[in-house]
Amino acid sequence: MSLGTTLKQVRKQQGRSQKDVAAGICAQSMLSAIEHDRYTPNARLLVALCRRLAISLDEISLATDFAISGDDNLNTRMQALCNQHHYQELWDFLSAPETVAAVTTAQQTQAYYYYLGVAQLHVESKLDAAEQNLRFAMTMTEQHTPTSLTCLAMASLATVQAKQGRRHKATQLIDQALAAIEQVPYEENNNIIFYLAALTAYFLQDAPLATQRLLTGIAYITAHNSHYMLANSYRLLAEIADRAGRENDAAEAHQKQRFLTDLFHEQVPKDF
Repeated sequence: MSLGTTLKQVRKQQGRSQKDVAAGICAQSMLSAIEHDRYTPNARLLVALCRRLAISLDEISLATDFAISGDDNLNTRMQALCNQHHYQELWDFLSAPETVAAVTTAQQTQAYYYYLGVAQLHVESKLDAAEQNLRFAMTMTEQHTPTSLTCLAMASLATVQAKQGRRHKATQLIDQALAAIEQVPYEENNNIIFYLAALTAYFLQDAPLATQRLLTGIAYITAHNSHYMLANSYRLLAEIADRAGRENDAAEAHQKQRFLTDLFHEQVPKDF
């Protein structure tokens, strides 16, 4: 469920008008735009609306998961496992015959192989299967123009290549993903591309490039009035600064990461 749909649903359940909910926070027309997903609120506005409607920020997820089937129950299960980072369970779920049988369209198949590759990337020490499935997801599309999912698969595959020390292939894939994302209409999943680009540089031990990509990503995210992946971005910035012995920079990045994590409950990794 999108942010706008969530806010609209809760407001109607409480029997409140847009004018009532928006009073003192924003214009009614802005709330209407948010509810129809035409405008993404910044952090301050989102927190104010959630407080007005007594919505826990734990219930808000702005990143959209890609459907792997026409069965909403399967999609919801997949989304929960992915958001909780339960990658072994996600792999088992995706491998189940009933899940495989429910994947029917080309778009669902592309999403299926993307999630399967991501699960394997986090579970297996050998990355052959993850690499193969992410490559399937990257190339399995009926559209001539790039999509967010294609870019995500490309960037994820780049991290696999980087972890295997394949600098040229990893760099080539990330360059393609960053170029392609400029042609893709904005959605919050696009934020992940910049984080993965930085993570790829980090795996390749290029700290200056990783830092540059993180700062570019943070600017991109905030320019679109989003918060998704900001906590993760600052967490990686802190890690890079820590390793370089820049204590002040590390402390500042850690502080921003903790603030964003407390506010939006975005999970961040302990290890990279």
